[in-house]
Amino acid sequence: MNAFKNKRNFFRTIKDKTLSLFLIVLASCTSSSVQNRSQTSIDSRREEEYIRPYHHLPDGTFRNPEGSIEREDYDFPWIKFTKERMAIKVNIPKDHVIKKEEAITQLNTLENEDTITWIGHATFLIRIGDKTIITDPFFSPNAGPVELGPRRYVDPGIPLSKLPKIDLVLTTHNHYDHLDTDTTKNFPFKKAKVVVPLKLGSFYKEFGFKDVTELDWHKNIYFDGVKITLLPAIHWSKRQLFDRNKTLWGSFLIEYRGRKLLFCCDTAMGEVYKKIGREYGAVDIAFINIGAYQPKDIMKYSHASPEEALEIGRNLKAKKVIGTHWGTIVMSLEDPFEPPIKFKENARNFGYDEKDAVVFKIGETKLIKEI
Repeated sequence: MNAFKNKRNFFRTIKDKTLSLFLIVLASCTSSSVQNRSQTSIDSRREEEYIRPYHHLPDGTFRNPEGSIEREDYDFPWIKFTKERMAIKVNIPKDHVIKKEEAITQLNTLENEDTITWIGHATFLIRIGDKTIITDPFFSPNAGPVELGPRRYVDPGIPLSKLPKIDLVLTTHNHYDHLDTDTTKNFPFKKAKVVVPLKLGSFYKEFGFKDVTELDWHKNIYFDGVKITLLPAIHWSKRQLFDRNKTLWGSFLIEYRGRKLLFCCDTAMGEVYKKIGREYGAVDIAFINIGAYQPKDIMKYSHASPEEALEIGRNLKAKKVIGTHWGTIVMSLEDPFEPPIKFKENARNFGYDEKDAVVFKIGETKLIKEI
């Protein structure tokens, strides 16, 4: 039992035995969605939708919005992919990270303003009014159970112990780089309100959070004047061997005093974003993933490229797009610092000025009114 209580001992126990568990972890947090469900007839599908939403399947699992990109089962070369991924050398630009002392000072100095701070990967602090929201809190040294999974090459911009009081936690899905066990266990603000997609609430409750709400797509709650709506995304969920798509995934629309921020779940590009843009109107700021898109033939089913992120933003009628899901861990085969370059370079191709494709430094805080 001590081996399982101690990460280092556990890792020593298993690392010389097999790569299989390591590959399973990679499959659960970095691969694309695999769908092999047989299609029902049009008539039976219509009958099914009459009694349940399209994204709810009869077995209790979930699927992407109708018309989303799908792929059948395939033999993925995990060993080859893993070797290539681990061989990538990360050359961190000097201006990629703000010194911790400077980051903390900047955050505290602007404590009475509406701001956004990038902690790293998909973890942001969003301050609106007198509320502080954290998205997909991930502070561990690696994205996986115990010592497994891709490791950080930069520390969190603000340490977990130095976070300001958190009022609201938003978690988009259950992959290890978004739903972090150690962070959840050691989170210093257990009285915070937590909002998650369907069937993820028990995870937070197990670690002492009391105020937890699960949402289905297009459902919403109000939290002290802030409206939170869960919207569809094109992704998937998996955390263990046999739990594929047993919990829902989604994006969060945050509305406050006439301002709309959409924090997107990891997502591929799809027609659903045109629909969201029509139904919910223009978004002031959209947070969209721009990293983990190579090899394209595999990643396109669950992650957008920088160009696709801009197209999603255009379909959402977003005034500004913030690039997320890069610059922290190596999850795929593109150069780790290619995403922001392509993001900026392609902005005009999608109707944006370069300044509208927004990238942060790790630890940086920006005033929302100046983004």
